[in-house]
Amino acid sequence: MTSNFIDYVKIHCKSGKGGAGSTHFRREKFVDKGGPDGGDGGRGGHVIVRGNAQLWTLLHLRYQKHIKAKNGVAGGGSRSSGAQGEDVILEVPLGTVVRHAETNEVLLEITENGEEKVLLEGGRGGLGNFHFKSSTNQAPHYSQPGEKGLEDWMIFELKVLADVGLVGFPNAGKSTLLSVISAAKPEIAAYPFTTITPNLGVVKYHDYQSFIVADIPGIIEGAAEGKGLGLRFLRHIERNSILLFVISSETEDLLKDYETLLSELTKYNPELLDKQRVLGISKTDTIEEKELEKLVKKLPDDLSIVTFSSLTNLGIQELKDVLWKALN
Repeated sequence: MTSNFIDYVKIHCKSGKGGAGSTHFRREKFVDKGGPDGGDGGRGGHVIVRGNAQLWTLLHLRYQKHIKAKNGVAGGGSRSSGAQGEDVILEVPLGTVVRHAETNEVLLEITENGEEKVLLEGGRGGLGNFHFKSSTNQAPHYSQPGEKGLEDWMIFELKVLADVGLVGFPNAGKSTLLSVISAAKPEIAAYPFTTITPNLGVVKYHDYQSFIVADIPGIIEGAAEGKGLGLRFLRHIERNSILLFVISSETEDLLKDYETLLSELTKYNPELLDKQRVLGISKTDTIEEKELEKLVKKLPDDLSIVTFSSLTNLGIQELKDVLWKALN
């Protein structure tokens, strides 16, 4: 199965060249020696990136390897300026970051619908000979050429914008939880790495309110070094305002699992630890209540903990309440 969720594309972008200025002299009947009247060239087209809330993926850019804005038009006589080159507008989902492919420098970031940023400016148009007329040079026979456009390889990378990010090992029950609390239909099976791309679900809350939850591919030890789905998944966590750690009650050591998850996030980006954290213990239908209480007692006191079962719906409403409260 090929996924339509594309969160990384590399594109060669080129802005337009500026039009040349004109070297022209006024020539009319009865005007023997008209002065210089060459117009300016038009600027080259920009490459612009625009946010579009209707897009969820970079799929539409996947097959556009070369993007080129139009060149500016040369100036003409009678001081007429050349037309500007047409801009190219690349529409991207909110949460898209554009980096320089070689230096890795972040050039721009789009987070709002309709937000526009110029990625590469078009070359300026050249000045016509009209501008170079002076008291000592009444008839300049030169004008400026247009500036060249800019070009480079760019990396477009999507970091999912969601309120709550689900963090956990493969097969911890994150996809099942998402399918229960929202209308999302992630692929679910009893083997690790069913989720290989982020799934987004809108969770409806009381009085027509809602929040967005992202089920992100399972983390494994070494994710920060790029093992498993590693770094590809970790970048999607950066944008979530709350991290919901999901750990199965079937695990041998809840605290160790939690600490491993924290450690991977810290290695990748220590700032992730500043986010609010909620720990959800899943699959509680498979364990006795007393056993569950013992497990919870071993966890840190300052941690917000909710136990739930996606199968029986036990604790699901409480989980929604806790997340809503944390968000607001």
